[in-house]
Amino acid sequence: MALSQGLLAALDAASPAARLEFLQALADRFGPDPKAVGPALTRATKNPDDTDAIEALHVAAEPRRQELLRRLNLSRGGTAALIRLREELLRHLRDTPSLRRVDADFSHLFGSWFNRGFLSLRHIDWSTPANILEKIIRYEAVHAIQSWDDLRNRLQPTDRRCYGFFHPQLADEPLIFVEVALTDHIPGEVASLLDLTRQPIDADQASTAVFYSISNTQRGLAGVSFGNFLIKQVVEELKAELPNIKTFVTLSPVPGFAAWLADQRAAGDQGLLPADLRDSLTALDQPGWHGDPDRAEALRAPFMAAAAIYFLRARDRKGRAVDPVARFHLGNGARLERLNYLGDISPNGMKQSHGLMVNYLYDLDRIEANHEAFAERGITAAAGQVERLLPPAAPNSAVPATS
Repeated sequence: MALSQGLLAALDAASPAARLEFLQALADRFGPDPKAVGPALTRATKNPDDTDAIEALHVAAEPRRQELLRRLNLSRGGTAALIRLREELLRHLRDTPSLRRVDADFSHLFGSWFNRGFLSLRHIDWSTPANILEKIIRYEAVHAIQSWDDLRNRLQPTDRRCYGFFHPQLADEPLIFVEVALTDHIPGEVASLLDLTRQPIDADQASTAVFYSISNTQRGLAGVSFGNFLIKQVVEELKAELPNIKTFVTLSPVPGFAAWLADQRAAGDQGLLPADLRDSLTALDQPGWHGDPDRAEALRAPFMAAAAIYFLRARDRKGRAVDPVARFHLGNGARLERLNYLGDISPNGMKQSHGLMVNYLYDLDRIEANHEAFAERGITAAAGQVERLLPPAAPNSAVPATS
């Protein structure tokens, strides 16, 4: 324990170059012990039915840095220190590929230490301690919180909720949190939800729970999945508290759409957009186009067609939906319910998606079937109103994966 505490203190005080040298040492010197792996592999190869031999090989093949990280984790503040260390490691991965071995061990250990069984769900409201509320302001990653009044508007009214997952080793650090609006309809734009002058409704009058912001807070825990558990547990919490809530949807950003659309327009006939559709989108190049009602209305149909192609036909090199938010919600079993034109006309919304927002519907009776179809066959569950936005497929288009 003393050695662990001393090492963590030394790392905290070390220069960035020294910490990188430490990470490289973990990669180069603290892998599996070759002297132990060789005999264990020989024994397991000669006796493939010997479960003890296979278990001995498994033990011998474990990188020694995993045990080192476990011992560091025992120190006071060790968990938080290791999360910070992995965050630093992630910044070096591109330039130092050998660190991927260390990152794999971090991912393995964090997946165990931060599994759902260790997490507690907390309702965050205006009475939550200020040190946690300050972190909600700092960590909000979707719709920036501009002031304490803005935060109060998201936490205090009867038609607003916020929930977060916490870990016992990080008692005052939310790992992920979700902001929820209780409404009487499925919203298509975010400004009304964030409006400081809006009139709240009584929670008992609401029929719809809208998940409009989900923020991961610890970059060092990248790849450890919390969001799927969070949404499903919050749904259960809301169902128990407010039986009148029947519809559970998101109002989600589309962070990669503007960049994808620019690439597709530049790709010409080699892309997924038909020539007439590309020609119809030239008005996007004019600054402030969304503020001109006539120009915005003229763009609506081709823009929405391009958005439908993005979600239903475009695939990345691994054959997945290109949008990371879509992969998250569709992987959770949600359905692509509605595309919302100019749903977020904030500067950030226009920059990342030309204002496009999406509703994903969590139909409790279909979640498992949708998840299995998406995970096993790549099928995107989409509402008919989204599918009807698709133009006829061009010869070089991917086959639509919809249901």
